[in-house]
Amino acid sequence: MRQKPSLRPTAWPRSPRYPYVTGVLLILLAAAEVLHARITSTTVLATLPFVVLPLLWRQREPRLGLLVVPAALLNFLFRPELLMAVAVAGVMGLYTLARHRVLHPALLSAAAITGSLLVNAGHVATGVYDLGGRSPALGADGSLSYFTESFVLAVGVVATVGIADAFRSREESRQARETAQRELIAMERRHAAAQERAAIARELHDIVAHSVSVIAVQAESATYTTPGLSPPARDGFQQIASSARSALTELRQLLSVLHADAGAEDPAPVLPQPTLDSLEDLLEAHRSGGGQVTLRTEGTRPPVLPPSLELTAYRIVQEALTNARRHARGAAVDILLTYEEDELRVRIADEGPGPLKGQLDSGGHGLSGMRERATLLGGRLTCGPAGPGGGFLVEAGLPVRAGAKSFAEGVYE
Repeated sequence: MRQKPSLRPTAWPRSPRYPYVTGVLLILLAAAEVLHARITSTTVLATLPFVVLPLLWRQREPRLGLLVVPAALLNFLFRPELLMAVAVAGVMGLYTLARHRVLHPALLSAAAITGSLLVNAGHVATGVYDLGGRSPALGADGSLSYFTESFVLAVGVVATVGIADAFRSREESRQARETAQRELIAMERRHAAAQERAAIARELHDIVAHSVSVIAVQAESATYTTPGLSPPARDGFQQIASSARSALTELRQLLSVLHADAGAEDPAPVLPQPTLDSLEDLLEAHRSGGGQVTLRTEGTRPPVLPPSLELTAYRIVQEALTNARRHARGAAVDILLTYEEDELRVRIADEGPGPLKGQLDSGGHGLSGMRERATLLGGRLTCGPAGPGGGFLVEAGLPVRAGAKSFAEGVYE
């Protein structure tokens, strides 16, 4: 989609059409002055095009100002009644030279002031000043007034060069800030991408690779520990083990690629994913922030739980505590883990004011993320007001053997 041009006054001088529009207006002004004053001086008419025409291309070729400023001074020398077009063109040419640093500001100012003094001296020598027929005498009373025009021109030169250099410095500072901001955004994006690669590597390393390695070991050992296996069944277990080992090899190659990509940008360390044993550290962190939380368990915890289930339960508790800190600061939170034969139930309730109207559908990612995690395991998750007295309740049911069941259905289908 094409962007509309900016309407700000400060943006118009940066427009590509600006030099042509102002240049044409200056040419029209010069023509009007020549016709109105009925100028017939060959020297004045010959220098005038060199004063105004180059300004049409001053943005593309700033060095044309080296032609404009001397031509303006020469025109002023032969016509002391300074034309408005010549004065404006001289200032524009000088500004262009200073704005683009064609010459150093000190050198440019010195050259322009020297030219002004020479023009003033020429006016004095040619008798421009009416002294009743007498020649100007330097050193006489009031002789310094002969150089008033040099002083005025010098002030104009210094002011023009100073303003142009200030605008140039401001523009360079703005560009430097924009460049630094772009570099910062690019660095943040690279860092975010590195963290995402590290997170993917953790998921693959801690869950997928572990589960595939268990499959390989169990399939291979089954051929020796299961009595009475038929040769086709034995070959089937060996094929499962071989496929699992191939998958592990490909996973290792993928992890090496992820680590190599992340290593170029100072990657985040690949740490073990949290489990249910990590809940105590999570609760301590919540308490250190001023929160109140208790953890209760019911039933007998199985000796081995799928890593994906432990990670999902941990993330649900983590998100629930985050919501409690955000929406019910200081309220007590009660967490209940119930271990059943085929399911782990997670119940988190707080004593806060409860959700406001429309808060559950506010578009946040926390609650939807918890539901997605539970659904991926074949479980369920509900959340809402804890009761008439207020509070917020999150309940999840996560099947313990969902992963094993899915794997068996894929093998024996």
